[in-house]
Amino acid sequence: MISRGAILAVAVVMALASGVTLAQQPFVYPTRGQSPQQTELDRGQCYTWAVQQSGYDPANPPLPPPAPPPSQNNDAAKGLFGGALLGAGIGALSGNHAGEGAAIGGLFGLLRGANKGQQQQQQEQASWNQQQNAFQAQGLNSYQRAFGACMNGRGYSVN
Repeated sequence: MISRGAILAVAVVMALASGVTLAQQPFVYPTRGQSPQQTELDRGQCYTWAVQQSGYDPANPPLPPPAPPPSQNNDAAKGLFGGALLGAGIGALSGNHAGEGAAIGGLFGLLRGANKGQQQQQQEQASWNQQQNAFQAQGLNSYQRAFGACMNGRGYSVN
């Protein structure tokens, strides 16, 4: 049996989703005295035509492809190796134990390399998000242009 909470959650999600769709619809004003019934009929026909022309349906926008997998970088390994070499060299030159210097340098190099790899992954994710947003905006813009052209041709002012 479905709980009231689950039904309420579904209702809230549907209301929010329909609000997004409604927010994207342009304002339409009949300039030739069209009735509300005729306006709704024309809206429906222009909606269908605009989806066909633009290839974009604002009520069912295409799902983005999955995000690319994180890049396989070896910045942490490079940092570990470089830090260990530097630490060993400094330890040997200062007369202390080269092994301790290598361990300390390796630890710092590992942390620095891991941080660098994480920053690169964040930049790749941000770039992917930006590309997806641009794709959605372009599709919506094409749909809105087609819908406006159709409604204008039927005697409506569209904004």
